[in-house]
Amino acid sequence: MDLPLLWAFILAFAVLAYVVLDGFDLGIGILFPFLKRHENRDTAMNTVAPFWDGNETWLILGGGGLFAVFPLAYAVLMPALYAPIIAMLLALIFRGVAFEFRWRTVRWRGVWDLSFFAGSLVAAFAQGVSLGAIVQGIEVSGRAYGGGWFDWATPFSMMTGVAVAVGYALLGATWIVMKTEGPLNRLAARYALFLGAGTVLAIAVVSAWMPFLQPSFYSRWLTFPQILAVAPIPALVALSAWSLWKGLRNPISGRRPFLSALALFALSFAGIGISFYPNILPPALTIWQAAAPDSSLVFLLVGASVLIPLILAYMTYSYWVFRGKVIEGEGYHTHGH
Repeated sequence: MDLPLLWAFILAFAVLAYVVLDGFDLGIGILFPFLKRHENRDTAMNTVAPFWDGNETWLILGGGGLFAVFPLAYAVLMPALYAPIIAMLLALIFRGVAFEFRWRTVRWRGVWDLSFFAGSLVAAFAQGVSLGAIVQGIEVSGRAYGGGWFDWATPFSMMTGVAVAVGYALLGATWIVMKTEGPLNRLAARYALFLGAGTVLAIAVVSAWMPFLQPSFYSRWLTFPQILAVAPIPALVALSAWSLWKGLRNPISGRRPFLSALALFALSFAGIGISFYPNILPPALTIWQAAAPDSSLVFLLVGASVLIPLILAYMTYSYWVFRGKVIEGEGYHTHGH
């Protein structure tokens, strides 16, 4: 059994789970200033209140898993991305504090609303910047990071930062469409149409830019016969975008817009995976070079085979228990004075 490859799939799954699950609640934070009435903000927050903490479990699994399973990749990646990763973690802490505190005050509610927005936006942007920095290639010398402090800050990584923030806002808007009714539902649907167009445009720009960053990306996406193997991905992205548009144009109550937005993310993620393989950090560090010894991977796999199904079970149960619409004035949180 190819343990490093199996672990690469497990970690990829954890990262994708984090992106789609924490993506929509970060997206709600990004939309906060545009939700006009504070009652709308309360309702939007109540749609994610039962889930937001659990969604971040996958970030711990992804980061901790990388450290344990691919220690060399972790050792190279961290110094390369200290600034955006520290910014992301501080923003997530700030946002978590704001999430709890805004329910405890009326006078300071505006401050905590702004904090929730800023924390969500910075966390989303920092994740996008980190992704862009990894895609454009990380300089490795020997078995360590060989670049400078600010190699992560390039036009491409700024573009991916904006793309992720817009995509998360789309997930947030479609989640609100699925979980609410009335004026807030219609407002979120209007935003989702614009954000959907923005997300598809961002995917197109990043996809057009990527092949010119690494020769291996170019050969995989733009040379014959490989282009035939990867052609279904852009076709499915177009189909998901059409499905999103249709879902938002028709009576807006169902899951279709949210599931279509999730499909856009999953396909983009698959595209990145296709570009990277067999590297874990392009251009030169492969999955097998970065992996821990097989004995460690087996030991970790025993733990993961117990923990991951447990996490999936409790998350599925919590989403099932809190299914259905959230009505204004009702929910997990209510205002204290």
